Amino acid sequence: MTTALITGATAGIGLEFATQLAARGHDLVLVARDTTRLEETAGRLGAAYGIRVEVLPADLSARRQLQRVADRVADHARPVDILVNNAGYGLEGGFLDNDLATEEAMFDVLCRAVLVLSHAAAGAMVARGSGQIVNVSSVAGYLASGSYAAAKAYVTVLTESLATRLAGTGVTATAVCPGFVRTQFHQRAGLDMRGLPGFVWLDAKGLVRDALAATDAGKVVVVPSRRYQAAVGLLKLAPRRLARSPAVVSRHRR
Repeated sequence: MTTALITGATAGIGLEFATQLAARGHDLVLVARDTTRLEETAGRLGAAYGIRVEVLPADLSARRQLQRVADRVADHARPVDILVNNAGYGLEGGFLDNDLATEEAMFDVLCRAVLVLSHAAAGAMVARGSGQIVNVSSVAGYLASGSYAAAKAYVTVLTESLATRLAGTGVTATAVCPGFVRTQFHQRAGLDMRGLPGFVWLDAKGLVRDALAATDAGKVVVVPSRRYQAAVGLLKLAPRRLARSPAVVSRHRR
């Protein structure tokens, strides 16, 4: 039986990853801050799919708690075969509107946690000769739309670099770059998204299905949906100043 560890596993994209991996028969390690929600989610998924589910409460912005998760990922006696770095959130204010501690906490969750856990997983997986690392990034990483976008650009490039290093080891690294997804993400960030048209929104179920298929195929970067693939393609070809245009970057979040 293989085991998948998912961060941010009790809601949104993370919960969908947990559900679909459970449906595939993987045992789970669920990581999130809220112990009660973790236990409820674990009980529900364990009962529905007949798998073992371990809960690991942790605030990934706290270094000691992050290290506990890294130690679990690297535990050779209890191998983690699939790591999904999904935990993340956005901020309502702009970079200069938020105090430094708030920005640093988001950076630690979006970037440092991905760095630490990917490093722990890659070392353990390479030693075994197999494994998958899935880092949830964002189309926002192709835009110059604040510290959130900068963090997601880091995640994508880190994953690409890691995938190159892992070539031939039996271990893969995949960055998943969604656009707008129907989850509680924007509500929790205090972002009013009511003005966006319906066609820009992705469904978490389809997103995760596509992400897992791309991971199984060994793809390094996957942008779910043709409309976002087209948007990213245009951004790559267009002058970089377009990615800084207020008309393009306004309100964009995962």
